[in-house]
Amino acid sequence: MAASDVVVVMDFDKTIIDCDSDNWVVDELGATELFNQLLPTMPWNSLMDRMMKELHSQGTKIEDIVAVLKRTPIHSRIIQAIKSAYALGCDLKIVSDANVFFIDTILKHHGLKECFSEINTNPSFVDEEGRLRIFPYHDFTEHPHGCPHPCPPNMCKGIVIERIQASLSAMEEKKTIIYMGDGLGDFCPSLKLGDGDYMLPRKDFPVWDLVCKNRSLIKAEVCEWSNGEEFEHALLHFITKITIDKSNTNGNNAAQLYSDCKVQTMPGSSHQAFSQTLYVPH
Repeated sequence: MAASDVVVVMDFDKTIIDCDSDNWVVDELGATELFNQLLPTMPWNSLMDRMMKELHSQGTKIEDIVAVLKRTPIHSRIIQAIKSAYALGCDLKIVSDANVFFIDTILKHHGLKECFSEINTNPSFVDEEGRLRIFPYHDFTEHPHGCPHPCPPNMCKGIVIERIQASLSAMEEKKTIIYMGDGLGDFCPSLKLGDGDYMLPRKDFPVWDLVCKNRSLIKAEVCEWSNGEEFEHALLHFITKITIDKSNTNGNNAAQLYSDCKVQTMPGSSHQAFSQTLYVPH
C-alpha cells in the first residue's frame, strides 16, 4: 500500500467525535444532575461505572445506550478522512480515555471499526444482568503510572505511545507517526514523538494551549486543525507529504501517482495545496 509507512494515532472524544462520549451518554439519558453530584466524590472511571449501575437500576437497557451512541455527533468529513487514510494503506490506531463499548458501538455504526488496527482505551463489558461495566485502563490504585504530565491517573497516553513506538522500531521500514488529539492527556504523547513525526492538536482545546506554551519541548512538526474539514485536509495532506518525501528519498517518482490518489479521496476543493496551515510558533 502507498502509505503503509504512516501510522496515524487518534484520540476519540472531541477528536473523532465532536463531543465527550461519557458526557453525551449521561446527558442524553437524563442523568446529568446525579453525575454532577457524584463527580467530586470519586475518580471519573469509577463514576461512569456507577452511572451505568444507576441507569440500569432505573430500567435503562443496553439497547437504550446503543441508541444514544448512534446519535453521537461526528463530522462527515472525519468519517471520510478515516476511510481515505485506511484505503491509502495507513495503520490507524486509537488512544482514548473513553471506553471499549462506546468506541466500538460508534465506529461500527459509521462503518469505521475495520479501519483501526488497535484501540487503546478503558475496558468495558456488558455483564450477565445486562449492565455495562467500565473499568480503568491502568490500575492506578495498585500501580500508579507516575507520569509528571497532566495525564489522568487511569491512563498515561505517553506510555501507550512508547509501546507503539517500540513495536514499530522492530520493523524493517521506518514508520512516521501522525498524532491527532485535543485534551490534556494528549500532551504527554506529543512529547514522545520524534523528528519527522507530526503532532496535530485541535486548536483552542487544552492540548493546543499546552503545545503553544511548551513548543520547544516538542520535536515533531506541529499543525493545528479546528473542525471536520480541517481534520480531513490536514490528515490527508501530511499522509501525502510523508509518502512523497519517502519516495523521493528512495529515488522513486511517486508524486504524480499519489497526487492523483489524493484528488480521488478528498472531495471538493480540499485536494488543493494545504495553504491555510497555521503552524505553532517556536
